[in-house]
Formats: sequence, C-alpha cells, structure tokens
Amino acid sequence: MTWVYLGIAIVFEVIFALGTNATKGFTRLWPSVLTLLAAASGIYTLSLALRELDVSVGYTLWTGLGGVGTVIFGAVIFKEKITSARLVSFAAIIGGAVLLRLTAV
Repeated sequence: MTWVYLGIAIVFEVIFALGTNATKGFTRLWPSVLTLLAAASGIYTLSLALRELDVSVGYTLWTGLGGVGTVIFGAVIFKEKITSARLVSFAAIIGGAVLLRLTAV
C-alpha cells in the first residue's frame, strides 16, 4: 500500500499545483476549495506513505514526479510549451527517482 499512497499523493500534488494557477490568486471560490483540498489530501497521503518509506525517498519522489506531472498537464490544459530542455529535465528527474528507489534500503 505504501506505493499506492505515494502515487495518490503525487496525483494530489499535481492537482494542487494546477489548481493554484486556476484560482487566480485565490480569488475564485471553487478552484480555491479544490486546491486546498488537494493540498491537504496530498500531505495526508504522503504521510501514510512515509510510514514505510524514508522521508528522503518519499518526499523527493512526491515533489519530483509531481513536478513532472504538473509540467505535462500544464502543457495539455494551459497550452504551456514543452521544450527539448524540459524533456531532458524530465529524464533527469525520472532517472533520479528510479535511482533513489533502487538504492533505498
């Protein structure tokens, strides 16, 4: 269940980040409510994952993969550009996440 909790936390992290943009500075009610719920839910499910995972691994995967997901969905939803430099950055983040997982004791 640890990895399921972490996966759910990552999804909430992406929703939180994208929702923050949609709130327009927390001036729009429903996007603001969704964003705050996503933030709280992400932190809660991350805390469940950290019962078993080292914080260094869990938090890094949460923020790193959440960041990659945010950029991908930002491109789809908000038409942000994905450049070759961003693709290389994604590869570095994903490679680092895989290496962290493989070296975790």
